[in-house]
Amino acid sequence: MDSLAAAPGTGPATSPLPVLRPTRVRKSFKDLPTDRTLVMGILNVTPDSFSDGGRFSSTDDAIAEGLRMHYAGADIVDVGGESTRPNADSITVAEEQKRIIPVVAALVKAGALVSVDTMHADTAAKAIDEGAAIVNDVSGLDFDPAMSELIAERGVHYVLMHQRGNPQTMDSLANYDDVVEDVITEITAIRDKFYAAGVSPDQIIVDPGIGFAKKDDHNWALLRSLERFQTLGHRILIGASRKRFLGTLLTTAGKAAAPGERGNASVAVSALAAAQGAWCVRVHDVAPNLDAVKVAAAWTR
Repeated sequence: MDSLAAAPGTGPATSPLPVLRPTRVRKSFKDLPTDRTLVMGILNVTPDSFSDGGRFSSTDDAIAEGLRMHYAGADIVDVGGESTRPNADSITVAEEQKRIIPVVAALVKAGALVSVDTMHADTAAKAIDEGAAIVNDVSGLDFDPAMSELIAERGVHYVLMHQRGNPQTMDSLANYDDVVEDVITEITAIRDKFYAAGVSPDQIIVDPGIGFAKKDDHNWALLRSLERFQTLGHRILIGASRKRFLGTLLTTAGKAAAPGERGNASVAVSALAAAQGAWCVRVHDVAPNLDAVKVAAAWTR
């Protein structure tokens, strides 16, 4: 452990709340490892996420969990305040910012490289002001028109994820002639709008959108086709951790595995995605997934 912050419940102060000390060096995008696939830890500051709803919904609990991820070796901590699971209720931008901006600020102060998971340009701007280096936007085809101008102006990296519709409608829109070709075509159309706004190719990170407007067979087809996405010329991020299609795969006695029972399968996906050249995997459990991508790096070397 370095001197940037104290882990919760350690040292002379045994409070369970995070204790932050002034950071000496702020981690930046250029500091990220280049010899293996990266690990992005998922931090849901929400009461209703599909996997860990409510566990980190308070500011103090969220900061403490973000620090745990940071010290466990997460290359990036992805902070989100609005659930995007199927049929999730939307919240106001003000509520989203109330949930996540203090968490982003605290984790940046502790030296973590922070990504903000938001569909709203105003939230993204405030998070960037606090030091967020990446905007992870799951809005897909319906992105906030102000987002492309913001990314161009601020020069941060942007995760462009494929999505159709919103949490209430996306399941009904999972219809494709050829899921890989259709997703690539739709991602390209969004990307070109960002290009037109002045965003550089190097800023864009592509996420095929596993589980978003996708049926189980669509997800597997996309995961088997990462090399097709690499032809777009961008870094590729894969977010499959604990998702519904893994629960279906692990069905026992007619019952799909619960989110908490999908960890091992998630680690397997991380290893396979890393072996195919994914730039980053977005996961709930940092330590085992970090082991998995290190194994993949050694295997492919």
